[in-house]
Amino acid sequence: MAKLSGPQIRRLEIADAALFREIRLEALQKNPEAFGSTFERENAQPLSWFEATLGRTDIFGAFLDGTLAGIAGYSAQENSKQAHKGLLWTMYVRATARNSGVGKALVAAVLDHACGRVEMVQWTVVSANESAHRLYRAMGFAEYGHEKKALKHDGRYYDEILMVNFLDPQQEKESQQ
Repeated sequence: MAKLSGPQIRRLEIADAALFREIRLEALQKNPEAFGSTFERENAQPLSWFEATLGRTDIFGAFLDGTLAGIAGYSAQENSKQAHKGLLWTMYVRATARNSGVGKALVAAVLDHACGRVEMVQWTVVSANESAHRLYRAMGFAEYGHEKKALKHDGRYYDEILMVNFLDPQQEKESQQ
């Protein structure tokens, strides 16, 4: 069997709940400063909670040689006045898959999915995570704000950079005028 080049990206299904739970808990445990939720909170949830999450949001998985190597979650705002905005709400790439194109492929999948559904995709990234910040800038995201002390973990505060990707370049130009 030939080795596949690059990650295989697909939307996770309810049947993938155990895989999703495993990688989500790993993300929360290994990088607690990067997420609004906690390992303790989500570890206490039954598998059905992860199934429900997969049923109500769009979560993309990157597979390398058949193994789930990364995830990215997307959701759209439901309020009619905010329905033009989407949210990249979770992103994690396992350490063994970093610098392999997995992160870029996941962000591209979310942006492709969002096109035609929303006008912009918002995202926040912990300011100390410079490699992630570089990735999002390279994928067309621009900073629009900075939230000081956005997260607090183990007595330490973490600032977040607020970012947006206008999916229609003309709208981006109009917003800057």
